[in-house]
Amino acid sequence: MRQRSGLTQEQLAAESGVSESTIRRLESGRAPNPTLLSLEKLQEALAAGPEDRRELAELLASGRGVQAFPDGAAGEPGGADGAGRADGAGRADEPGEPHPGRLRSPAAPSGVLVRDEVLSAARDVALEIRRRWRLEEERRRVHDPFPLPVRWRRTDPALSDHEANVERLPPGAAAPDPADLGGDLPTVADFYRRRHSGRLVVLGRAGSGKSVLTIRFVQDFLETRTALDRVPVIFSIGSWDPTARTLRAWMTERLVRDHPHLAVRVAGTSLAGALIEADLVLPVLDGFDEMAEGLRGRALERLNEFSSPLLLTSRREEFAEAVDAAGTPLVWATVIELADLTVDDVAAYLPRTARRNGGQDGHGRGVWDAVTERLRERSEVGEGNGDGDSAEPLTGALRTPLMTTLARTLYSERTGADPAELLDAETFPDESSIEEHLLAGFVPAVYRRRTPEPEPARDWDPDRAEQWLGYLAHHLAHPDRERQDLAWWEIGDFLPRRQRVWSVALTATLCAALSTWVIGLLIGRLPAWRTLVEGALMGPAAGLAFAAVYGVMIARGGGTFEPTHVRLRLRPRLPGGGRGPDPARGAAARGPGVRAPARAPLRLFTARFGAVMAGGFVMGVGCACALAVERELAYGAVVLNLAVLEGVAVNMLVFGLIFGAGTGLVFGLLAAFEAPLDVASAADPISLLAANRATVRRQLVALVPLLALSVAFGGGLIVALLDGFLGDLNWEAWDGLYVGAVVGLGGGLSYALSFTAWGRWVVRARLWLPTTGKLPWDTAAFLDDAYRRGVLRQAGAVYQFRHVRLQHHLGRTYRRRQAQRSQRWASVGTGRGPTESPRSSPSSRRTGR
Repeated sequence: MRQRSGLTQEQLAAESGVSESTIRRLESGRAPNPTLLSLEKLQEALAAGPEDRRELAELLASGRGVQAFPDGAAGEPGGADGAGRADGAGRADEPGEPHPGRLRSPAAPSGVLVRDEVLSAARDVALEIRRRWRLEEERRRVHDPFPLPVRWRRTDPALSDHEANVERLPPGAAAPDPADLGGDLPTVADFYRRRHSGRLVVLGRAGSGKSVLTIRFVQDFLETRTALDRVPVIFSIGSWDPTARTLRAWMTERLVRDHPHLAVRVAGTSLAGALIEADLVLPVLDGFDEMAEGLRGRALERLNEFSSPLLLTSRREEFAEAVDAAGTPLVWATVIELADLTVDDVAAYLPRTARRNGGQDGHGRGVWDAVTERLRERSEVGEGNGDGDSAEPLTGALRTPLMTTLARTLYSERTGADPAELLDAETFPDESSIEEHLLAGFVPAVYRRRTPEPEPARDWDPDRAEQWLGYLAHHLAHPDRERQDLAWWEIGDFLPRRQRVWSVALTATLCAALSTWVIGLLIGRLPAWRTLVEGALMGPAAGLAFAAVYGVMIARGGGTFEPTHVRLRLRPRLPGGGRGPDPARGAAARGPGVRAPARAPLRLFTARFGAVMAGGFVMGVGCACALAVERELAYGAVVLNLAVLEGVAVNMLVFGLIFGAGTGLVFGLLAAFEAPLDVASAADPISLLAANRATVRRQLVALVPLLALSVAFGGGLIVALLDGFLGDLNWEAWDGLYVGAVVGLGGGLSYALSFTAWGRWVVRARLWLPTTGKLPWDTAAFLDDAYRRGVLRQAGAVYQFRHVRLQHHLGRTYRRRQAQRSQRWASVGTGRGPTESPRSSPSSRRTGR
């Protein structure tokens, strides 16, 4: 069409407002699902007629799974025109065509081929996701003794798109009568497959079972998945910032985080990006209500630009506010709402969860009998109407699966606990008091019993465990947005900025000083006292240099190091971007004729060299200053004159160049030995921690000798080049080897402990925070044990609290206890009782300030 119009790609970009790169990718068949707005702009610029529009719609639909749209309906999605077949008759999906969860034929006439490697990756991801969420269901004991009935029904039509748009009908076609549909948990996947648009919104109150529904949906969808079906992947959408990242880019990052082997490059992008571009991922976006209030409307607009199928969960109020803010519902989407549990549901469930040896009192009555009898007596007053009105507070409190399972934990699984206390109107006058009681008792209850594991779980003190969990929950809160993802590599960032900088400074100081002492005393180059003085000076210089580099990173918005998604191997990449033999990803795994091209080696080397050289230069400057002070002290006094200052300045420049060039060269060359993690590396938090630890150790083994050699011999080369130009320079071979060994050992250790995810975990989460009592000494074991006890859940490579309400409660409890502790310390510090006047002591006023 462009060639027929006589336009170049650059001219078409100027006419349509669509970027030239997007046009090039569309014409070459490498573009991800294009937005309908972009297609409309291109069609208008090319003066496309009805026949052209129909041909383009059929081409895209057959090749990429993009739904065809009728004449004139390629503008904003979800308009009155809807989307249907180009011929204006029938739905967009005829009975013989694939359902919304499935791709069209990969061998499309547009030339867009879903590579064998991408299909193989989709299969691997599907198997891993199915295994992961089946295990999560077991951890949550969803089927013990039987699943709580989670029912759903159609909700307010104002929150849904027009039925004609949902059914993808052409203009003029009669929309079907939206029946009062409803169902339960096992029917959600089947109901979704019958939606022609493939877009579904699930609403429900907090704790109503939305997360459990998404897990069951994924499991049921994967039961009948074929090779060309999309893979349902659960994303916690609360961490998405729609103003900073597109949905596709954000999902790609999350896929690489949770499945590190998807970082391998194929066709110019990561394997995760290829899955997204090939439309092989069905996003299950959980927790829309957890986004910041000011971002929800913008997020809904972004989701409307995203034309692919999806499933979204949210609380009703937050979703309704986003619809008002955006001025439109989620286009092409059916909206359903989860119903409350009934009294019969609760009365049938809780008695069967009680222990048989302790589930009866002395008169042969079950521990839940008094409660179920009261609930049934009062069930006719507002029970099950879904509006929250109930004459019995306990009935309203137990209307959600979350509170019912918490009640089970507190009373069915504890010997001697009597749930009849929940009926006391004076102690629990309303629903909120009962809910707070259940939330407050959950953590102590699960830490007073053993976990049902083959090996006995470690006993943690319930009060200390609640304090540690509260610390984590408190720091997940953010002024703009509360996070749910608890990543082990981000726990160190809970420290205040000043303490983070101090941790880097102290770590580098100790590493540099110890390296100088060990190597200096071993080789005996200088007297022992001079070696000790040199180490005492070299350590702080290195610490200040590393702290300065880290401070600059924080100021520029960095400072957080995620786990590397690579491993080191002995076989480097081949010059053409290929690789040597690799048993983890052989030709058979990729399929015939498919090669995973790597990133351009020269570009990767240049990027690493430039990023590391600046830090190395700062290190060299610090080393030069430390050596200058040490030598002046060795000769009896510090002499500050022009000649000395000139010599120090020359040394600072030369050492900066030596250290900068040496470290940049080493880190750049190490990139040639990096390979993506293989598919066997499961991305649960503990295994990811172990994989990152192994990677850092291998890096350290390579860094120490390479840094030593590059500084020793590279220093001689640089000094030879600059000798005479900067005056008489001296770099003896023995001195070069000594300096190189110190830099290799001290710099390698400092880098590993300060600028890697595992190193910061060791320094901060294993040493600094436990020393201050914020976390236990074995933080990894504590987090894993909390997951086994059901306090935390796993979402790929990160932990999350079992429910956001539990996270809120623990965070509030921690803040309240900290405030009380601060008040007690203030009272002790002022030396006055609670009834003393502040004016009675001048020191009290000073302490108050």
